[in-house]
Amino acid sequence: MSATIIDGVAIAKTIRAEVAEQVAALSAHGIVPGLAVILVGEDPASSIYVRSKGKACKEAGMHSETIILPADTTEADLLATIDRVNADPLIHGLLVQLPVPAHIDTDKVLRRIDPAKDVDGFHPVNVGKLVLGDPTAFKPATPAGIQQMLLRSGVETRGAHAVIVGRSTIVGRPMANLLIQSGPGGDATVTVTHSRTRDLAGMCRSADILVVAIGRAEMIGADAVKPGATVIDVGINRVDDASLPKGYRVCGDVAFDEVSKVAGAITPVPGGVGPMTIAMLLSNTLQAATLRQQGR
Repeated sequence: MSATIIDGVAIAKTIRAEVAEQVAALSAHGIVPGLAVILVGEDPASSIYVRSKGKACKEAGMHSETIILPADTTEADLLATIDRVNADPLIHGLLVQLPVPAHIDTDKVLRRIDPAKDVDGFHPVNVGKLVLGDPTAFKPATPAGIQQMLLRSGVETRGAHAVIVGRSTIVGRPMANLLIQSGPGGDATVTVTHSRTRDLAGMCRSADILVVAIGRAEMIGADAVKPGATVIDVGINRVDDASLPKGYRVCGDVAFDEVSKVAGAITPVPGGVGPMTIAMLLSNTLQAATLRQQGR
C-alpha cells in the first residue's frame, strides 16, 4: 500500500485564493484588512518567514506592515510598540514573531496584544474562546491549517480516534481542542501524548488520525502507525547529510519513506503543513477585519 499524499501547497493556494476574493469584496466597502508583524532582532529564519508573510498579504490584497526592532530593544519599548499598533485603526491583525530575545517576557508580550487583533490566537482570551467553541475565537494557524487539510482531503474526523504527539500551546493543545469540537473537522475522540507517555508507539498505533508535533527528526516509524491511518507531520528538522550539496536534508518528525508504505494518507515535509500556516494567518486577519466591521 502506498499512502495518498496530502498536498499542503495546493490546499494553501486554494485557501489564499478564497481569502483574496473575500478581501476584494470587503475592500469594495472601504475596509482593507491590515496585518502588522513585529520582529525583534534579525534571526535569519524569522526574517525570511516575516518577509513571506508580507508578500502573502500583498498577494491577497491586504495592507501589511513589518516593524523591525533591534535585538537589544527593552521589554518596555516592545510593549509600547504593541500599544501603538493596538491603537492603529488600519491594523486588524497583530503578531509578534517568536521567539523574542531572552530578556523579554514572552507571556507578557502575548498578553499585551489586543485580543481582537490576536491573529496568532495565543492571548488567554482567544485560548478560552477556543476551548468554549466560540466562533469568534482566532484559531492558532498551524492547528487550524491541519483541520482544513483534513476537511479538504475528505478525512472523516467524526468518531475517529485522533492521537496527538506533543502538548505544546502552539500545536498540540489547540489541535486537541479543535478536534473535539462538534461539527465539521471535529467530533473526534482525542488522546494527547507527550514525552512522559507510557508505550507511546502503542498509543500511536491506536490512531485513525495521527498528528505528530514532537520536534524530533523521524521519531515516528512504521511500527507506530496503524495501517490505513492518516498521518499529519508537523515537524521540520534539519539533519546532516554529507551526500547532499547543502550538507543537510530537511525532514519531519515522521519517517516518511517507511510510514508512507503503511499509512492511508500522509503529509510530506516540506510541502505539507508548512504552507498552511501563512494561509490561515491571512484567513485570521480577514476574520479580524470582518468582526470589526460587524462590531463584534
